[in-house]
Amino acid sequence: MIETPPSFAETPDVDLGGQVLADVLRSVRLSGAVYLNASLTEPFGLISPKHFDEHTPMAHLRHVSIFHLVAAGECVVELADGQRYTIREGDIMLMPFPDTHRFYRGDGGAMASAQDLVRAGSLPGMWTIEHGGGGQETRMVCGFIESSELLHSPVFRTLPQLLIDRAGEGRVSALLTGMVREIVTLTNEAISGSEIMLGRLMELLFVEVLRRYVSTLPPSAQGWFAALNDPVLVRAMEQVHGNPARRWTVDDLARECGTSRTVLAERFNYVMGQAPIEYVTGWRMQLAAERMRAGSDSLAVIAGDIGYESEAAFNRAFKRVTGVAPGRWREGAKSARPYPKPMRRG
Repeated sequence: MIETPPSFAETPDVDLGGQVLADVLRSVRLSGAVYLNASLTEPFGLISPKHFDEHTPMAHLRHVSIFHLVAAGECVVELADGQRYTIREGDIMLMPFPDTHRFYRGDGGAMASAQDLVRAGSLPGMWTIEHGGGGQETRMVCGFIESSELLHSPVFRTLPQLLIDRAGEGRVSALLTGMVREIVTLTNEAISGSEIMLGRLMELLFVEVLRRYVSTLPPSAQGWFAALNDPVLVRAMEQVHGNPARRWTVDDLARECGTSRTVLAERFNYVMGQAPIEYVTGWRMQLAAERMRAGSDSLAVIAGDIGYESEAAFNRAFKRVTGVAPGRWREGAKSARPYPKPMRRG
């Protein structure tokens, strides 16, 4: 698994809100990998376990989103709440906070657990599954995106439980199609060293799916991603991201955005469910968390750099937002283990 270099999220982006999205993705340090190559033959039933627990202590920083790419065939995916979707060749599934889910086709009888079926593949970190009754094949390539987002921040939490990009809808970009084709090819060839390219492609795929999701949101949508389509909120977020240490007031922020205090507060409350200054604080905490995770600067230096007059004031703010004192959080972040690969070998 490779960590996204700082330049990854700095690619020029002319879309509305593109720089804000780039800022956030850079701050959460995306890293990606392909972890599973599955061949499932009808009839089959497969349980994919829950990969992320929202009650994980905040110090562990490991937010994992799962991708399933359908390389051939089709099947039904059933979510934990009972919703079912048929997915077909070329479809892309993204589960931002994956709960237990099931794949099946035909009368598969009892469901088998993926954890009981995985076998070590030919690439480091790559696993394989061959399962089913010998009928028509469904091929799937599965990957994950890991990030160091604070679990209480408003970004990924506003995504739906499942995003599906349909290959047959005509709106799938050439970029997406090309990336998926390359991921499947590299997975099949399993050439030594290709896991590095696979990780980078998963990161790019994640960014493109998010960008496309934003473009489909209606004007009435709410949540952090919906804010990227709101000119007032985008200007406000750009100001905060560009100068997080400034002693922002709602009046100052409204003035910089060319709007009134009332309009700014109403837009934040309606679209993002928080006050403007709450967003300022949350962004500062995300920046501080990344500094503590990746560097050795003292808490006093970090506090000053993000706009706090004293380490004590920063400590209070960080604990209020995260529930964990900065020192304890840093210790946990430094010792956190990477996201585990499937647990069982053949």
